[in-house]
Amino acid sequence: MKLTSRIPLSCCVLSTLILGTFSLTAHADEKLVLLTSWYAQAEQGGYYQALATGIYKRYGLDVTIQSGGPQINGMQLLLSKRADVIIGYDLQLLDAVQRGFQAKAIAAPFQFDPQGLLTHASVTSLDGLKGKTILVSSSGQSTWWPWLKERYHLSDSQARPYTFNIQPFVADDNVAQQAYVSSEVFQAKKAGVKSNFFLFSEHGYPPYGGILITRPDLIDSRKDAMAKFVRASMEGWVSYLQNPAPGNALIKKDNPKMTDDLLDWAVLQIKQHHLIDGGDAATQGWGTMTQARWQKTRDFMVNAKLLNADTDWKQAYTTQFVEHMDVKP
Repeated sequence: MKLTSRIPLSCCVLSTLILGTFSLTAHADEKLVLLTSWYAQAEQGGYYQALATGIYKRYGLDVTIQSGGPQINGMQLLLSKRADVIIGYDLQLLDAVQRGFQAKAIAAPFQFDPQGLLTHASVTSLDGLKGKTILVSSSGQSTWWPWLKERYHLSDSQARPYTFNIQPFVADDNVAQQAYVSSEVFQAKKAGVKSNFFLFSEHGYPPYGGILITRPDLIDSRKDAMAKFVRASMEGWVSYLQNPAPGNALIKKDNPKMTDDLLDWAVLQIKQHHLIDGGDAATQGWGTMTQARWQKTRDFMVNAKLLNADTDWKQAYTTQFVEHMDVKP
C-alpha cells in the first residue's frame, strides 16, 4: 500500500509567501538618500547620470536624489538622519567639526571649487578690484570673501549683498559679483555683457568643491554601501562627461527651469577647467582627496579666523573609500 504525505494547502501557500518575501528582502537594493547643495544642474550631473543609466542599480543601490536650495540646510538634514549623504563644502564641514558635529567627507568629486568672480571687461585681473562694488552672498562672507579680501587687499566696505539676481551687475559697470563658471557667466553672455571671469582656484583658493559628506555612524554600519556609492557616483561622472544626455533628462525633470544650452555650457566649463579630472584626480583617480589639500584649506581658515587652530581637522574626512578606487576614463 502506497503512503502519501498530506500537507494542508494553506501551509504550502504560507511557506511560499514566506520564502518569496525572504527572497525579495535578501536581494533588495540598499536605499540611500543623496541631498544635493542646490537645484538640479550640471554640477550634480554625475549622480543623475548614475541614476539614469542604472549604474547605482548595478551596484545594488536604490538611490534617491533630493534637490537642495537656498532655504535648505543640508548639514542639519544629514545630522537629523533625513539624508544619508549630502553634497557640501570643505569650509562648511570643518566648521561643523569645530562645533562638534558628527560628519565626515568620503570623496571630492570636484577637485576645484567652481566659484569665482564675474567682472566687466574693463577689469583684466583680480588686482583691478579696488574701488569696485563686489556682490557677496551670505555664505560667501564666510568662505571665499575673506580669502579674496586678504589676498588682494580689499575692504569690507566694498561688499554688498548678492541676491542671485544678475541684473545689478548688468546695469552697473562698477559692479563685480560672485559667480559659478557654469551658470552666472552664461547668464552674462546671454545678456550681451562683455565680461571676464576669474576662477578662484586658479588663483590659489584651496578648497575642493562639492564634496560628499556622510555621518560616521553610517560609515561604520554601512561601509560596503558607502564604498559602492562612492565608486558608482564617480563612474556616473565619467559617463556624464562622455555623454550627458541621460543625466540631463533627469536634471530637467527635477528642475524644469534648466535649459539645454545652459547644461551644454556647464558641461563644457567643467571639462575646460578640469574641475573633476584635474589636480590629484588626474593621477590618483576621480573623487580622490589628500591630506595636503585638506591642510591647505585648514591653514587658510585658521589664518582667516574662520577655524580655531586647535580644531581636529583630520576628523573631517576619510580617504578609505577613494585611496584605491582609481576611477577615471
